[in-house]
Amino acid sequence: MTALAHERPEIMPEAQAEFLNVSDPDEGLWQLWKAMELPEGYRAEIIEGAIEVSPTGRFAHSQVVNRLRDALVIFLKDGEYGAWNDTNVLHSRRVWIPDGLVAPRDAELAEDEDGLGIKASAVALIVEVVSPGKSNQDRDRMRKRREYARAGIPAYVLIDDCDGQGAVTLFTGPRPDKADWDDIHRVPYGTEVTIPEGPVKGFVIGEAITGPKRG
Repeated sequence: MTALAHERPEIMPEAQAEFLNVSDPDEGLWQLWKAMELPEGYRAEIIEGAIEVSPTGRFAHSQVVNRLRDALVIFLKDGEYGAWNDTNVLHSRRVWIPDGLVAPRDAELAEDEDGLGIKASAVALIVEVVSPGKSNQDRDRMRKRREYARAGIPAYVLIDDCDGQGAVTLFTGPRPDKADWDDIHRVPYGTEVTIPEGPVKGFVIGEAITGPKRG
């Protein structure tokens, strides 16, 4: 389900619909998002001016996410940064729930002012694992790619089972003014990708995380 700032979905209760009747659409979506009650197994994000509700990933998706988190936990052991998932990342009335991210362990450095999640300015790395379906693919490949660039996230990694036989794309050098990236490096599964800078510098994403080539 997707709710735009100027639209009211048919299933939206009257109490929630009133949040869209404000002069500031972004603020209306923000208040609506905070008031939403979702069934178990679903999550809601605010992406490019719309609330997007999606189910949690399938088993294969969770396998990759868990392998990623386990590897990051070991890599970041005893450091100031930690591996996070199932966590809200907030930026200018936008909310994203990445499959994985790296941010400071210290709440004073990471927590947003409302206490609802991690502020985007504290995030060093975001990773998304693409799920089947055009909407899921477009969200991670296009809409979130632009949003993460706008927020100035230093590095975005896309692990994409649905790209040929599987591919990993590393985006670095965010250009918030262009909603794009200076450096884009895409490799097929089986080729290692190394994070080039920041607290995750030297972390390798390869078959141990993605699994082998598909097909």
